[in-house]
Amino acid sequence: MRIGNGYDVHRLVPGRKLILCGVEIPFEKGLLGHSDADVATHAIIDALLGAAGLNDIGTHFPDTDGAYRDICSITLLEQTGRLLKQAGWRVGNIDAVIVAQKPKLAPYFPQMKACLARALGIDETQINLKGKTEEGLGFTGAIEGMKAYAVALLEEAS
Repeated sequence: MRIGNGYDVHRLVPGRKLILCGVEIPFEKGLLGHSDADVATHAIIDALLGAAGLNDIGTHFPDTDGAYRDICSITLLEQTGRLLKQAGWRVGNIDAVIVAQKPKLAPYFPQMKACLARALGIDETQINLKGKTEEGLGFTGAIEGMKAYAVALLEEAS
């Protein structure tokens, strides 16, 4: 078994869609980034790559490459799943925390888990999602941005 952790952060801005775990969430702001800026999926990708010893998201999908401009992060997760399989790994489980003062995310977790599971070809029970606020503190509490943390367990594929 191998364990990896991931972290990502993006600024919230008007005029962008808010995409988390491949799901569009109704909100007056969206996350700013080179891709769709799906902070949660990016943290999960980093956790998976880290567990496999395959560097990080920037190594495989650099923001300097125009091919990834506005790309759906679920597409990057699918590619990450293929990299894991080629390296001889399968996902044991994923646990992720999305830190956002607003909007409330729990109602979207079932759809998010389904999207992530489909992208990786795993069961939804292998994914756990949590939402946390920071009680009005810091940049997330001021609704200036969002961040996410993820942990992933990989097992040798047989």
